[in-house]
Amino acid sequence: AMLKRVVWCASLLIPIAGKSQAPIQIDVGVKAGYNLASINSTSAVTLNPNYFQGYHGGIYTMFKISSFAIQPELLYSVQGQTFQYPVTANLPPLTTQLNYICVPIVAKAYVAGGFNLQAGAQFGFLSSSQGSVQSQISGQPTVSTQSLNQFVKSNDAGMVVGLGWDLPKGLNVTARYYLGLANINYYSTGYPNTYLTTSMGTSKASNQVFQFSVGFRLFKLDTEL
Repeated sequence: AMLKRVVWCASLLIPIAGKSQAPIQIDVGVKAGYNLASINSTSAVTLNPNYFQGYHGGIYTMFKISSFAIQPELLYSVQGQTFQYPVTANLPPLTTQLNYICVPIVAKAYVAGGFNLQAGAQFGFLSSSQGSVQSQISGQPTVSTQSLNQFVKSNDAGMVVGLGWDLPKGLNVTARYYLGLANINYYSTGYPNTYLTTSMGTSKASNQVFQFSVGFRLFKLDTEL
């Protein structure tokens, strides 16, 4: 009797399970665009920060069910910031350039046609860096350009929010804002001594980036979940 009841319940669940299958769209594509970056910092010196113009590019995969999608990406992103000491210091502008391998994982909610709202997390891995370093050892400030890898932590993490629009022919455009939540700076003034000040000139620093992208879908696969 118990076996008959199990078989009967299973026979009822099979049609329900069949109806619960949802079509899923899988897109694979490439994207690239413009960065307008800065570094949010607690300044250790008097600086006049300004935006750094960079770029990004890479690949994405989107998994879409109905009006909801998850989109992981792999991007190379060039970002940073420029600084200017007071004119009385007679120093040139200081530049920080940080090159990251970024992995955003973004949720997309489609609200009207191809228009979508985006939010998610992003992880960054420092690939290389270059920036201005001020030396005051001789009493006369001088500026040189060198790698900043010894001053900058190798990992970054934060959140992204944005808007997207899927166009015909596989094209899409995106505008995002990345807010870094991790402190990327190792030292408050410099390393290995206090006579050095990097172009971040700060004890605490985090990345901020406005990103504007154009993407192109290479292929699409429709299947069932």
